Amino acid sequence: MDELLRYVSFPDALDHESVIRLPDESEALDAYSRVVTSVAERVSPAVVRIQVETSRGRGGSGSGFVFTPDGFVLTNSHVVHGGASIKAVTPDAGEFKAQLIGEDPDTDIAVLRIDAPGLRSVKLGDSRKIRVGQLVVAIGNPYGFQHTVTAGVVSALGRSLRSQSGRLIDDVIQTDAALNPGNSGGPLVNAAGDVIGVNTATILPAQGLCFAISVNTAQFIASSLIRYGVVRRSYIGVQAQTVTLNRVIARHYDLQNATGALVLAPEPGSPAAKAGLQEGDVIVALEGEPVEGVDVLHRLLSEDRIGVTTRVTVLRGSKRIEFKVVPEVRGV
Repeated sequence: MDELLRYVSFPDALDHESVIRLPDESEALDAYSRVVTSVAERVSPAVVRIQVETSRGRGGSGSGFVFTPDGFVLTNSHVVHGGASIKAVTPDAGEFKAQLIGEDPDTDIAVLRIDAPGLRSVKLGDSRKIRVGQLVVAIGNPYGFQHTVTAGVVSALGRSLRSQSGRLIDDVIQTDAALNPGNSGGPLVNAAGDVIGVNTATILPAQGLCFAISVNTAQFIASSLIRYGVVRRSYIGVQAQTVTLNRVIARHYDLQNATGALVLAPEPGSPAAKAGLQEGDVIVALEGEPVEGVDVLHRLLSEDRIGVTTRVTVLRGSKRIEFKVVPEVRGV
C-alpha cells in the first residue's frame, strides 16, 4: 500500500512499466513558497503583540517589531496613543511592560522599549530600492491571532495618506498583502527578509488596498523620537486651508501654482502673528518655494527652519507681500 501511495504505474500503456514519482513535501515547495516561509521564519520572532489599556480600562491592540537588540520597538502612533499602560507580548518570553519613548501622529509612527531576555530584532532595509510588483510579506496580529503571515506585491509607490492628525504622510507604500485590524504597526518585509515598511492602514470596504509607512521615513522619525522624545518640526502658527487662486492675480504675478494656503487665523503670539500675517492672506511661497496648499506648507516647515528667518510670500487681496517669519519648534 505504501508503494501505491508513492508510485503510479501504467503497465499496459507502454512496453515497459513507466513510473511517475510523486514529489515529497520539500520538493513541492515552489520558489514563492520558499521565500515566504523563509521570511516568516526569520522575522516572526521579532514581531510582538501590543496590548494597550486606557484610563477607562481595556483599550486596543496591534502589532510592533523589535528593531534593535536592546529592545526598541517600532509600531503605529494610533495603536498606542492615549494608552495609560502598554504591554508587549513576545513570541518566546511572554508579556512585558513597554515604555513609550515617543510618538509622532503626523507620520503614525511610535517607538516603545521593552526589557526582555533573548530578544530577536529585524534588519531594516532601504525603501528607495523597492519596485512595483515585487513580493512583500506582512506579519502581525490581526484580531489577536498572533504571527499571522500574508503575502502580496507592491502595488504602487509614492502614495500619500492622511494621518489621524490631519497631516499627509508622504512616500507611502501601497500593497495588496492582506491587512486587518491588529496588523497595524507590524512589519512589511521584502524577499530578503528586510523590513521595508510599517503596516498602517487599509481602505474599507475595498479589498487589496493596504498601506505601509516606508521604512526610511520610519527610521528618520524613530531616531528623532529616541533622541528628543518628539519629532522636531518648525511651526509658524496658522490655521489654514487649501484654496484656488484668482487666475488673473496669479497670472499677473507669474505664479506657477494655481492654489495656495489660505490663512483662516494666525494663532495669537505665534511667529506668523508677530510677523504681521492676517486672516485672509493666501500663502503662495516659503523662501521662494511654491506653496500649493496646506500639505506643502507643512512639508516645507522642516526642522532646519527652526529659528531661521524665513521669507513668506502672501497674496493680500490683489497685492503680493513678503514677510519675514522666524519659525519656532513644534512638538507632538
